[in-house]
Amino acid sequence: MVVHPSAENLDLSLVALFAGWAMTDEVHRRLTDEGFGDLRFNDGVVIQHLLREPLSVTALARCMGVTQQAASKAVTDMERRGLLTREPAPGDARTRLLRLTPHGAAAVEAARAHRAALDAELAERFGADRIAETRALLAAVLSHLDRDDAVRNRRVRPPA
Repeated sequence: MVVHPSAENLDLSLVALFAGWAMTDEVHRRLTDEGFGDLRFNDGVVIQHLLREPLSVTALARCMGVTQQAASKAVTDMERRGLLTREPAPGDARTRLLRLTPHGAAAVEAARAHRAALDAELAERFGADRIAETRALLAAVLSHLDRDDAVRNRRVRPPA
């Protein structure tokens, strides 16, 4: 007998992953409707490090745990799409710091707003207590797997 996969018979890791992908797709759809269709999921891996302070490509690469060449390639693409800009560092004209453009900052705010709206919709549909319990459970899983520090320090990366 062939068992067809469904959310009810998948491993927790897959259900959490697929639910996250579905929610991310929905947020991206809403961002596209709002004029931010140029955003890509991996942009967030770069942006999370620039929210605290502007960084050089070298520092960004270190934060991301990638080569300087890989970071530079991502930055060049995001710069081309108007999300980032490179500006001279104060006191060191050789160093260029990466900053979000107004378009990049607006994209961050729009993404936050759409994620909050989706959370509210899910709470309305499934109950705020269930959503809070689910969030707490998944946060506890992150802690159990020693990944909560990565979230706290904005060092979240897709798995290798």
